[in-house]
Amino acid sequence: MVWEFIAILSSGLFAGAAVYISLVEHPARIECDTQVALAEFGPSYRRAAHVQGGLAAVGLLAGSAA
Repeated sequence: MVWEFIAILSSGLFAGAAVYISLVEHPARIECDTQVALAEFGPSYRRAAHVQGGLAAVGLLAGSAA
């Protein structure tokens, strides 16, 4: 029961982060100047990769355990 909850929670957070990036961050960067968008992309991508990678790993492990 606990593993199922953790798997569902992590997959929901992963999906929410993906939707936020697709619907909010990407359109906002497109409206910016190219230099601003490039300056923001690197740090933002690194942070998002760590968060989404961690959530995917937790979801995989918890789903496998469930």
